Amino acid sequence: MKSELKVSLVRYTPEPVKTVAMAAKLCYSKVGIEDINKKMNDEEAEKFVKMLMGFSHMSPLEHISFSFAIEGVSRTLTHQLVRHRLASYSQQSQRYVDENAFDYIIPPMIENDEEALRVFEESMDTIQASYEKLRDILTLNTTKKIMAEDGLNESEARKKAVKLANEDARFVLPGACETKIITTMNARQLLHFFEERTCVRAQWEIRELATQMLKLVKEVCPVIFENAGPGCVNGGCPEGKMSCGKAKEIREKFKNL
Repeated sequence: MKSELKVSLVRYTPEPVKTVAMAAKLCYSKVGIEDINKKMNDEEAEKFVKMLMGFSHMSPLEHISFSFAIEGVSRTLTHQLVRHRLASYSQQSQRYVDENAFDYIIPPMIENDEEALRVFEESMDTIQASYEKLRDILTLNTTKKIMAEDGLNESEARKKAVKLANEDARFVLPGACETKIITTMNARQLLHFFEERTCVRAQWEIRELATQMLKLVKEVCPVIFENAGPGCVNGGCPEGKMSCGKAKEIREKFKNL
C-alpha cells in the first residue's frame, strides 16, 4: 500500500532566540548569565540574534534543538538522513515490528509511468509474499529447534522464534519499505541540513522532507531560519558546473516559504 509523507515538530527548545542570545552574549560579557538574562528582553534578543546570523560565530546555535516526528518515508530516505551525524535518531525496528502487509513509497517517476508502476507494484507483491513465507518457515523451524535445545514449551519457544525470524526475513525487504523515525537536530546542524537537502540536486524524497521541516521551524523560530534553504539562497550557487541554473527562482521560493 502506498504511504504519504507526514512531518510534525513535536518538541523544541523554549525561547530559542533568547537562549541563543544569552549564549552568544556570555562569550563577550564580564557579568554572569543571571545578569545577562535580566537585562535582555525579547526585542533585544531578537535584534542581537539577527546581527549574530550575519557573523561566522555559529556555535551559540547549537544550544537549541528541534525534534521532528517523520512518517511515510522510505528506508532509502532514512539511509540518507542518518548520514547527518550530528543528530539523534530513533527509528521503527524491523526486528521487533513485523512487516506483514508493509506500506511502501512509490517514486513519482514510477507512479507517472503506467508500465513502470505495474512492474513496481508486482515487485512489491512478490517481496511481500516472499517475506511472509520466509517468516513462516523460519518461525516454524526455529520454534522446533528452541523447544528441543532449550526445553521450552511451544508458546514460549514461538515468542523467541518470531523475533529471530523477523531478523532474517527482513533481508528481502525493499528500500521502498515505509518507515517511521524521530530525529532531533540543533539549529546549526539544521541550517547545514537545509543547505544540503533542499537543493534541487538532492534526491526528491529527502528534498521534500527537508522543505517541510524548514516550513515548520520557520513558523516557530523565523529569526534564525528566515534565510535558510539551499546554498544559493544567500549567495551564488555552490554547485559550480552542476548548478541547475535557477538560483533566482529558488531564492524567491525559499524567501516566501
